[in-house]
Amino acid sequence: MAHLTLGIETSCDETAAAILEDGRRIRSSVVASQDILHAPYGGIVPELASRRHVEAIWPVVQEALVRAEVYLSDLDGIAATTGPGLIGPLLVGLCFGKALAFAKHIPLVGVNHLEGHLYAALLDHEELSFPFIGLVASGGHTHLYHAAAPGDYRLLGRTRDDAAGEAFDKVAKFLSLGYPGGPRIEEWAQKGDLDAVRFPRSVPPRGSYDFSFSGLKTAVVNYVKRLEVRSQELDPALVADICAGFQEAVVDVLVRVSLAAAKASASRRLVLAGGVACNGRLRSKLTERAAEEGVQVYYPNPSLCTDNAAMIAAAGYPRLLRGERAALSLNADADLVLGLT
Repeated sequence: MAHLTLGIETSCDETAAAILEDGRRIRSSVVASQDILHAPYGGIVPELASRRHVEAIWPVVQEALVRAEVYLSDLDGIAATTGPGLIGPLLVGLCFGKALAFAKHIPLVGVNHLEGHLYAALLDHEELSFPFIGLVASGGHTHLYHAAAPGDYRLLGRTRDDAAGEAFDKVAKFLSLGYPGGPRIEEWAQKGDLDAVRFPRSVPPRGSYDFSFSGLKTAVVNYVKRLEVRSQELDPALVADICAGFQEAVVDVLVRVSLAAAKASASRRLVLAGGVACNGRLRSKLTERAAEEGVQVYYPNPSLCTDNAAMIAAAGYPRLLRGERAALSLNADADLVLGLT
């Protein structure tokens, strides 16, 4: 008989629920985005996000059940994100999951959001197995892991300041391109010249796998200020060149550092996950460079790169099978750490 897991994800601004069969087959995946809500502010407003999650969580779960053609009584387990993320949104999803588990006597496990992103690739690639190197690049995280086995992770490197996606959002806001920044920057970059404006790359010393994007963001700001013109008044062709140069700098750093870690590992397998993994330039350049270095790269489908609940259910499934059970005292942790350093 198939094992059905309900995944719940509310770590930031997407309210998501999914039904997974036997840890791999997606029966349904529903995501309610808040992009329109936060667009006027150029970023996430935590209080607004929390309130919208409260409104959306039950309808989203109901929709996931309907699409999967199952009832609550059919569920064998619930996996809910416990962190990291925004504490208000996290509490909405986790408290809902705990209440549902208690009321319906369904086993519950908590899942680290970053572990979920690593599992997204496993949903799309049946041939992928542990161990592998995993890069999680999103609006809030840029972390590089050695994933030895399910539940066994070692943090190899992380951003020392801004996350890659955060840098995209901040530069897009500065250039008045709109929110979310990643897709806006990529769209403009496609019309620009990669070599017209070159920005600095912050590459760590040999043996380090850390990232840094704050200086790059500042370089963009200083470049525009030297032009002595407001960002809103820039020539569109120049905006496209700036976006192309900025995006290329981010991509270069992500490719160099992650490939260095993959080459140093025995498996020579690299998983790229998180919202930034949707970036077409990053995918194409990493694929090209990885082929040259003899590294196999795995990307989730774009719908599984951004925050979703299918990845949370996938990460929670092995825990449920091992008999893990979360107590009702389980709390959300905005700074939850994944793996040993």
